[in-house]
Amino acid sequence: MAFRASILTLYPDMFPGHLGTSLAGRALERGDWSLEAVQIRDFAEDRHRTVDDTPAGGGAGMVLRPDILARAIDHASPEGDPRPRLLMSPRGEVLRQPLVRELAEGPGAVIVCGRFEGVDQRVIEARGLREVSIGDYILSGGEPAALVLLDAIVRLLPGVMGNALSGQSESFEDGLLEYPHYTRPQLFEGRAIPEVLTSGDHGAVARWRRAEAQKLTETRRPDLLAEKKFHGE
Repeated sequence: MAFRASILTLYPDMFPGHLGTSLAGRALERGDWSLEAVQIRDFAEDRHRTVDDTPAGGGAGMVLRPDILARAIDHASPEGDPRPRLLMSPRGEVLRQPLVRELAEGPGAVIVCGRFEGVDQRVIEARGLREVSIGDYILSGGEPAALVLLDAIVRLLPGVMGNALSGQSESFEDGLLEYPHYTRPQLFEGRAIPEVLTSGDHGAVARWRRAEAQKLTETRRPDLLAEKKFHGE
């Protein structure tokens, strides 16, 4: 069964966005994955299609109403739907490659894009929404975050990347940043390709790449090494 994504949003025109081009776009045309964008306003009941209201307890902004969002979720993900329900939220668990792989190996995902000041907590609990963040910053809404999440997932689906090995030797797959890459010409503005990479010695190449990845990670992301150590890797 192809990976199936349902996006609940106030801006369905934002999808598929960049996912309609390149590898993801061709995979979408082939049916390797599918995308449905659901307009949350279609589940409002007043003539103005209102989906938000003032926050209980006062304060700035508006909050997405639980009753309307629940109807939208129930429409997109009826009882028995095995797909996880996600809410793109800055307070969620930070998106990491293991979660991307977990989702890519599943049947798909139902992704709610938050807007305004936030989403009523009761619908998060009642519909079992798993909150996911793409980083420690604030966006205007959950749609860009959902596109990032789907981009990371779709490229791992079978047949999307020309060479499946490409997804196994890149940053974060083994807890390290990826080693530097080089290609022709052999000499560029006085800078040569490291000799080991043209030696034909595959073992030496592998050792060099591993050492470079370790060095880069120590310099730029020591937190990744600390995490590997914590997990005994």
